[in-house]
Amino acid sequence: MAKILLEKTGPVASVIIDRPPLNVLNLALLRELRHVLDELDQDAGVDLVEIHGAGERAFSAGVDVKDHTRAQVPEMLDLVHGVIRKLMSLRQPTIAVVDGVCLGGGCELASSCDLVLASEESRFATPEITVGCFPPVALARFSSQIGYHRAAEMILTGRRLSAREAESIGLVNRVVPREQLGEALEALRNELLDKSRAVLRITLRGLREIGLKQLSDALDRSEEIYLKELLETEDVEEGVRAFVEKRKPEWQHR
Repeated sequence: MAKILLEKTGPVASVIIDRPPLNVLNLALLRELRHVLDELDQDAGVDLVEIHGAGERAFSAGVDVKDHTRAQVPEMLDLVHGVIRKLMSLRQPTIAVVDGVCLGGGCELASSCDLVLASEESRFATPEITVGCFPPVALARFSSQIGYHRAAEMILTGRRLSAREAESIGLVNRVVPREQLGEALEALRNELLDKSRAVLRITLRGLREIGLKQLSDALDRSEEIYLKELLETEDVEEGVRAFVEKRKPEWQHR
């Protein structure tokens, strides 16, 4: 059964996306994830929030393509953007722990954490363009996060990046062999938990307010383009149909 698991060990809360085999996020999981983040934001006993994907195959392969229909897209965008906004406003620092593929909405989710730790086996991409869509959060944020040309390559081509490539462009903080991931995570935890909770939270709030001050407007505009322009094309439906039917899309270019 697909679910969002929450495990607490002392001041550390681990949020685990558990939907085998690739931890694809459907609407129900997105609702659950937002609920868990809301709860953690109010939990005075939690000083650090980690986001994990269950298993070694994927952090998350993204949002379920079947939810990219004209009927469901408004709710899907509202849920995804609600999760992203909440993640970026939590009182606690956040770490995305990536092992395996990290694609589309999963890549957007991981990149919205304060820190990203990845295994060498991980791969990153925003491949929505290949199914006639675009990644709204990446569109709003990646240019400022990793630079315009790198963002353009990821968003316009959908090319997969190795963990080391993702680290080199600033999408990932640290990369280690899979067998060292637990040890590296423990070290990073200790670096954060060793600090004054009060000072860390004030600093984190300032870092986000200054560093992300344009994000809200950019995300609103990205969502507007998706709903009012992208969904009016014929190719957005063809891309989703082709993906579901496991065939190459026949673009009409309109």
